Amino acid sequence: MDCPSGRQMRISGWGRYAAAEARVHSPDSQGSLNGCLFKLDSLIPRGLGRSYGDSSLNSDVIATGRLDRMLAFDEKEGLLKCQSGVSLAEMLDVFVSEGWFLPVAPGTKFVSLGGAIASDIHGKNHHREGSFSDHLASVEVMLPNGEVTACSKKENNELFKATCGGMGLTGFILNATLRMKKIETAFIKQKTLRAGNLDEIMDLFEGHKESSYSVAWIDCLAGGGRLGRGILMLGEHAERDEAQGGLSLKGGYKLNIPFDFPGLVLNSFTAKGFNAVYYNLHSRAHESLVGYDKFFFPLDGIHNWNRIYGSRGFAQYPFVLPKEAGREGCRRILHKIGASGRGAFLAVLKLFGRGNENLLSFPMEGYTLALDFPVTRNLFKFFDEMDEIVLAYGGRLYLTKDVRMSGEMFRKSYIDSARFMEYKHALDKAGKFRSLQSRRLGI
Repeated sequence: MDCPSGRQMRISGWGRYAAAEARVHSPDSQGSLNGCLFKLDSLIPRGLGRSYGDSSLNSDVIATGRLDRMLAFDEKEGLLKCQSGVSLAEMLDVFVSEGWFLPVAPGTKFVSLGGAIASDIHGKNHHREGSFSDHLASVEVMLPNGEVTACSKKENNELFKATCGGMGLTGFILNATLRMKKIETAFIKQKTLRAGNLDEIMDLFEGHKESSYSVAWIDCLAGGGRLGRGILMLGEHAERDEAQGGLSLKGGYKLNIPFDFPGLVLNSFTAKGFNAVYYNLHSRAHESLVGYDKFFFPLDGIHNWNRIYGSRGFAQYPFVLPKEAGREGCRRILHKIGASGRGAFLAVLKLFGRGNENLLSFPMEGYTLALDFPVTRNLFKFFDEMDEIVLAYGGRLYLTKDVRMSGEMFRKSYIDSARFMEYKHALDKAGKFRSLQSRRLGI
């Protein structure tokens, strides 16, 4: 079958900084996918466009939105098989009411299954449940030569380890089978704890390792003895006798940002003001019962929230440091941000458990801190300086959120990058699967 004609359009990552003129093709079958593979010189798959940077940008892009069928569900084993274009939101809409939840949920549910695998996404439960790929029974991939191959931890393992976290560079993810998690209600028992500085917040993480979910908001502009102060949020799935709503959950009110905010709105003064208000709103420990959307996907309640950063967009600096270096390394990063006067309006800290064997998966045992900055002059020069700190402590940056990392930083921080590139080049001798990011990193 022929590849559908591409629609010429300008697309970007969620950060809206990296953008490209692209022909976007929307195949609706394996046959038309195959047609695109042999018609186009280079291409990259693209799901819902929630990667922040340029990892799903290319002159020809294969949108997976029409490959959105749920294929099978084994209720006894909790195994759900879907095409790669199915979104996590669609899975939740269908299966929460039946008593099933995602084994790993990222910060947004508007992510395709294929994108979740290509990014090997992580969530608030990595310290206990690992990454998304750790819950995959199998993945089917259309390789660059058109061959369709199944892979898993037990079958064609090298392809599995390169595809999970491989940023769409090994081929089309056609479908996958995911192990869902059994739940009794659609609600989360949430507990919030306030910490006066970075050491306190990390002590709280360590003291609550048994919590199913944990995540912290950090005030990255507080200095002195308040450096790294924040709010830790813990979560557990509520049982049937703890939540009257059971598995039914009413939709909440959705805000919308209809226009780009003026650039002057976001600065260090407004960031400090917001941080002070937010921190003081959580003056004491608090327990509450909330719907899963509010706990896992709070920003999904604000449509187009990326417009808050203005027309120039924003860039995230997402890094992870080994556990033994986490406190000192994060402290140095926060000192540097404070000295720079730059305001990060969203700073999220999580504790990771042990990483997996995938070649380009981001998590390692330690602490990860993600910081959102509006794009301004010299921002990336500032990021280069932070790269030196991250490298010095043995850390790395998250490819899914990256928009400017150098090839040198990539090769030094991802210890299996050479192995991935060797495997990818053997699999894709013509370099068919490429993105702006892969070119920038020299993959």
